[in-house]
Amino acid sequence: MRSVFLRELRLMRHNGLYLACLVVFPLLVMIFFTSLMGEGQPAEMPVGVVDLDNSSTTRKIVRSLDAFQNTCVKGYYSDVAAAREAVQKGEIYAFIYFPHDCSANMITGKQPGISFYYTMSFLSAGSLLLSDLKTIATLGYAAVAKAKMQAMGVPESQIMTLLQPIKVELHRVGNPSTDYNAYLSPMLVPGVMLLFIFIFTAYSIGMELKFHRSKEWLDTAGGNIFVALAGKMLPQMILSMTMMFIYLIYIYGVMGFPHQGSWTVIFLLGALTVLAAEGFGVFMFSLLPHVRMSMSLCSLWAVLSFSMVGTAFPIMAMDPALKALAWLFPLRHYFVIYQTGVFNGFPLTDCWVHVVCLLAFALLPLPLMGRLKKAMAEGEYLN
Repeated sequence: MRSVFLRELRLMRHNGLYLACLVVFPLLVMIFFTSLMGEGQPAEMPVGVVDLDNSSTTRKIVRSLDAFQNTCVKGYYSDVAAAREAVQKGEIYAFIYFPHDCSANMITGKQPGISFYYTMSFLSAGSLLLSDLKTIATLGYAAVAKAKMQAMGVPESQIMTLLQPIKVELHRVGNPSTDYNAYLSPMLVPGVMLLFIFIFTAYSIGMELKFHRSKEWLDTAGGNIFVALAGKMLPQMILSMTMMFIYLIYIYGVMGFPHQGSWTVIFLLGALTVLAAEGFGVFMFSLLPHVRMSMSLCSLWAVLSFSMVGTAFPIMAMDPALKALAWLFPLRHYFVIYQTGVFNGFPLTDCWVHVVCLLAFALLPLPLMGRLKKAMAEGEYLN
């Protein structure tokens, strides 16, 4: 194994792809995603106003809307058609519409309609702006109603009871600031790192066939495919685990992402994830000892993982067939363990099945070692 290990180090020194795919690209991905959402939430998103009333009340509502962190009033439009065209062009994400005599009707109790239109082509922007628009419409009504009741001589204590009979307490558990960076980066960055590991594991084994080094590789290991594979994958595993640990230290230790789990659990999860990814890459090449086909399947599986992980669309809402399919993706098990043991700080016994699944992915190539050894011994490269 020592001889195979040293041989692999020599190959890594002469092939820049090792350094690029296992170190440089993961670093770029870490910096890109964590800085892309560095503010936590999208801020100053452009909205428009269609104010046919043009009263002091509506202007005050618009100023209050512009003061929100997520919202920036970019323009005023003469009618709904002009504002809708601006939304279609991507100039604004939403607009609020005040009809004629809006303020007068509010004061007289005629319940005027304040409309807001928002695009859901961008899910995050649409959801956040909908929340701001609903809030400002409610606050605007409450301000007018409060002024009217004060003019009628209603005591202050009764006014607040009438305007807000039920006081809502909102508790965002785990991520109180609704930080999108802390919500998405712990899934996106490891997912891309798994993509690199999947593909490069299949690539590194396939290059032994392409450059007719497979028999030499086996001879160096004394004909033992287990020794050959362990010695070859060990340098890659060390590099990948180092990058994974750097990422985990960066987001939890430097950036302060919320977590309740111990560092032991965090590092254990990182190590299991890397082992599972390498095991899956070896399995794919052993199943299909063809460089191009195995790399294509690895990339396809990694890309599908982002849909099957359960962040964009919850697994429990998927069809039964997709629920079952989700168990075949290492990233899904990583995310469940992260949610349970790291984010919420629950014991790993609550998600022991997913821990076992990651271990199973790491051991997945074992039944196909004979097939892999045959492919290496024959030394036939299929282009």
